[in-house]
Amino acid sequence: MFEPAIAPSASLLGLLQRGRGDGTLHALAAERSDALAALEECVTSDPRRDWQVENRSLYYARLFMELEAPLQGLEDHLFCAEDLLDDEESRTGLTLAVLGRLAGYGRHEALLLLRRYAAAGSNWAWALDELAVREDDAALAALAEPVLARFPEGPEGDAALRATVRDAYEPRPWHLWAQTHPRVAAATEQAPFDLWQRQLDRPGNAPAWSTPAVLAWADAASTTGRGASPEQFERRVGAAVRCLAAVAGPEDRPLLRRTAREGQDGARCAALRHLADHDDESAPDLLELAAADLSRQTADYALGTLCRVRTPRFLARARIWAADPEGGPLADASARLLACAGVAADAPAVVAALHRWIYRQGADGDGLAVLVEGVGRLAAATGVTALRHVYAETSCSQLRGSAARSLAAVDPCFPTGAAVECLWDCEETTRELAARHVFTKGDGRVLDRLRRMAADPGEEAEVHAAVRGRLSGG
Repeated sequence: MFEPAIAPSASLLGLLQRGRGDGTLHALAAERSDALAALEECVTSDPRRDWQVENRSLYYARLFMELEAPLQGLEDHLFCAEDLLDDEESRTGLTLAVLGRLAGYGRHEALLLLRRYAAAGSNWAWALDELAVREDDAALAALAEPVLARFPEGPEGDAALRATVRDAYEPRPWHLWAQTHPRVAAATEQAPFDLWQRQLDRPGNAPAWSTPAVLAWADAASTTGRGASPEQFERRVGAAVRCLAAVAGPEDRPLLRRTAREGQDGARCAALRHLADHDDESAPDLLELAAADLSRQTADYALGTLCRVRTPRFLARARIWAADPEGGPLADASARLLACAGVAADAPAVVAALHRWIYRQGADGDGLAVLVEGVGRLAAATGVTALRHVYAETSCSQLRGSAARSLAAVDPCFPTGAAVECLWDCEETTRELAARHVFTKGDGRVLDRLRRMAADPGEEAEVHAAVRGRLSGG
């Protein structure tokens, strides 16, 4: 996966890339040329680690409005020669989403850019989705000709048209065009049947209905399927686990234990997960053995299994594993389990694991959110310093939101500190959290921001509710 280059958190560019509230505040106080350059860099070079789940469009669009920023840089990005060579949504998606937000705020030139790009750009479908919720029928009707010209007459073009209609995020333009274009009407009617046909034609063989047969079938994920991705391996093993839940009985326990100890990767992982799910007395020992296996597939699956179980047997062993002073994968996985299902006495182990993670890997990573949220759930006040570090340094806006929620639970300075900044954050859940916790007495800047949020038509409904509750309740 592409990793964006993120500037230091203390810089204007780094703050804006992270979507932090301080990014907006610093941009408004900086030289306008510097702020415009940093803002344009963010919108044309998407800084998100996961562009499909992290929010930035409203955050950047608001700053465009505050700075009265020109759109020439966005236009150059959309219509450059690279657009003919790179049709990945991630290259232009954020730019188009920001233009959509600006159109919603009344920037007519943003609407014109979206129309041009929908007619001629490679990521035209995204632009069309943005227009679908903002344009009138006449303007959308005018786009039918250039869009439909992308689908040549004939079986292949008709199939591509059906797929596009089926996958459209906003169906309004297609339903509108179906009234006057027979090809679109036919595609609209046929698209659901294509989906059903694909589901009926899905290839794959099912295992025979016995425990040995299911285990042998699971082994196909690690023998004949050696080229399979980790996701495919996990799906195959997960299907085998579900089958074992239906067919395995008490008489199969010896086979399952033996397989979980020494089987091939696929069968071993399926047997181990089944035994863990059914709280078998041998499961903790078998999982500890698998977690140290030389096979990365088996070790990773064992650690993932540990994070999913919640039985007293596993929690007791997890406390022993998490106490390992040298840390290690099993200790870290055990701490993540305790973060999710432990009690207050487990807080030191969770905080220690959080500190180890930050020391070794920094303020980002797929497993960090569990530890961050666990510190808040367990009310571990000793983790405040680590939470503040994650909040300030992470490049993932969702992880920063998790840190903010935990800080709200354990940091007495949150209402007058980070909560103020969070009112300008890019994530709606973080802004809502801030609105509910921020200290409002005697701070005109906070009250002014709350009033602006309440009047902002682009703000989310949940945030509006929280803000208006604070303004009416004091």
